[in-house]
Amino acid sequence: MTVADELEPATPENEATEAEEPIKQRKNGLYPGVSDELAENMKSGWADTELHDLRPIAQAAETAARRAALSARFPGDRLVIPSGNLKTRSNDTEYPFRASVEYAYLTGNQTEDGVLVLEPKGEGHEATLYLLPRSDRENGDFWLSGQGELWVGRRHSLTESEKLYGIPVSDVRELADSLREATGPVRVVRGHDAGIEAALTDKVTAERDEELRAFLSEARLVKDEFEIGELQKAVDSTVRGFEDVVRVLDKAEATSERYIEGTFFLRARVEGNDVGYGSICAAGPHATTLHWVRNDGAVRSGDLLLLDAGVETHTYYTADVTRTLPINGRFSEIQRKIYDAVYDAQEAGIAAVQPGGKYRDFHDAAQRVLTERLVEWGLVEGPVERVLELGLQRRWTLHGTGHMLGMDVHDCAAARVETYVDGTLEPGMVLTVEPGLYFQADDLTVPEEYRGIGVRIEDDILVTENGNRNLSAALPRRSDEVELWMASLKGAGQS
Repeated sequence: MTVADELEPATPENEATEAEEPIKQRKNGLYPGVSDELAENMKSGWADTELHDLRPIAQAAETAARRAALSARFPGDRLVIPSGNLKTRSNDTEYPFRASVEYAYLTGNQTEDGVLVLEPKGEGHEATLYLLPRSDRENGDFWLSGQGELWVGRRHSLTESEKLYGIPVSDVRELADSLREATGPVRVVRGHDAGIEAALTDKVTAERDEELRAFLSEARLVKDEFEIGELQKAVDSTVRGFEDVVRVLDKAEATSERYIEGTFFLRARVEGNDVGYGSICAAGPHATTLHWVRNDGAVRSGDLLLLDAGVETHTYYTADVTRTLPINGRFSEIQRKIYDAVYDAQEAGIAAVQPGGKYRDFHDAAQRVLTERLVEWGLVEGPVERVLELGLQRRWTLHGTGHMLGMDVHDCAAARVETYVDGTLEPGMVLTVEPGLYFQADDLTVPEEYRGIGVRIEDDILVTENGNRNLSAALPRRSDEVELWMASLKGAGQS
């Protein structure tokens, strides 16, 4: 990695004053400074790169409709939705930036330091997108600043951004001062931009801000056609990522779970933006750890691999799919017994996903099937109703059977309980159905043959007008179909 010897990285504290103040030099830079002659030389001789043929982003109509709904919900309030700032990973390196979901949902923009402001006007609002402009070549910002375009790449001009996002765009460096002088009621989405929050500290309340956050979360419960299309893209890429993994299981056996993680990550980065969450590549007893993301264990023939992974599209929509696979391609008798129980539970859960039904129905249906099997196997004393009432099955089922899915893997998390977990399913909602059974390696309450086996099957389900559609149906689920699918892929090259 090349380091800009003569610069100090820009931070939220110094970014706003870069145009007025000299850019600081790095403490241990190899150059003592910048000569006047070099500074003058770097100001000129650059071609005009303004882009004039830009078209609006694909979801411009959808983001406009979302802003209109937001405006209607909070008449008379100034609404401030930041994208967030870069976060330091270590010293002078940052984590890859991902804009806040609320901001990206309303604008389609994904750049750091951006802020969407809806100013009350008449009976509605006037939206302005505040962004960083192109790097200044007159003061050396573009080649001396840690976030200058020579170092991190070109960003769109404010004029270009107006064309892309269909929103008037202004310089974000002027926004904090403007907000400090604002009057009237204000709401802000908290937790993303400390500078913007500080400018509004005496104008906002936690209760009002939470109402804004909850509304934006609930607005995403029902997906529009663009979102459904993006989720299908994410799932389709994820299916190909699972196929990639099966093809290289022999190489994973020779190395570790990291080979599986890396293989899936390659598909995610080539076809999408990233993985939607840390991939769970859990082989053997690691499959009984719900969020096993260390992925540093052995991959052994005869064990199961629980792979929970999802590709995130360039517009931030993520898949969330799990398959539990026999590493050698064939389930043992006890593995198949447990797997088939989870499959039957998932079938019952998926069947319960219906418009007009309660959100909880799919969870209850899946838990009942799993509980019936646990009682049948003698692992817990019945009757089934008693076990369910006391929640005794949870020793081995552990988690809820699913969640909403979208721009976050656990989407809509800030929605009110009455509209989410106690709510009713509607067409356009997308949720996961993911029952599992997990027998810990040290669980002395079950026979030894069960110990260390973990099975989860997860699919992404769209609620339709007449029932549901499994977006991830291209991946086999039934145990015999899984074996046939794996046999057809093992040893084949990646596509």
